[in-house]
Amino acid sequence: MVAVPVPTFKLERELMAQGFTILAGVDEAGCGCWAGPVYAAAVILPLDSRIGLIRDSKRLSLEQRQRVIIDIKNKATAWAIGTATQEEVDQLNIRQAAFLAMRRAIASLSPQPQAILSDGFTIPELTMPCKRVIGGDRLVKSIAAASIIAKVERDIELERLDSLYPGYGFADHKGYGTKQHQEALKKLGACAIHRMSYKPLQPYKKAPL
Repeated sequence: MVAVPVPTFKLERELMAQGFTILAGVDEAGCGCWAGPVYAAAVILPLDSRIGLIRDSKRLSLEQRQRVIIDIKNKATAWAIGTATQEEVDQLNIRQAAFLAMRRAIASLSPQPQAILSDGFTIPELTMPCKRVIGGDRLVKSIAAASIIAKVERDIELERLDSLYPGYGFADHKGYGTKQHQEALKKLGACAIHRMSYKPLQPYKKAPL
């Protein structure tokens, strides 16, 4: 059985040894969804913060995410959320919209970080260095913390949107292309928060607001 890596502060310590003192981890949630905004979080974690449950958000249960996010928010030097709407996803494409959400999250941090650790991609158009880490949400503690905040906060928003657009099951599938979601689309058509640039949505006419 292959051991699952536990995120550490190893990379943060290496960058601090190079002279960086304020580092933020950044990750997104919702890129693969068919509906709703894409979310990003940026987190500055002190190296002496002891939060044992920090993992890639996908490896945690709902109860674990809801518990650990409280510790992250309480112990972080700073954390912030950035979003990009479904309209921006359709206008820009999902990758550029995710970058936009990430830049918005970073811009909302106080203090501002001196360098960024990002999961998977180098974020363009930043005023500070950005180091991409493949599998960063599994390996780097500040990125894993960002993945949890982005996931939890986006899920809360999709639960709110479920009450505005009933019948689609957004509170259950959070906008992903599940069988439940597909059946709702066949019955109701697309609604105002669907990403119409996505190929599976193109056969459906968008319902009025």
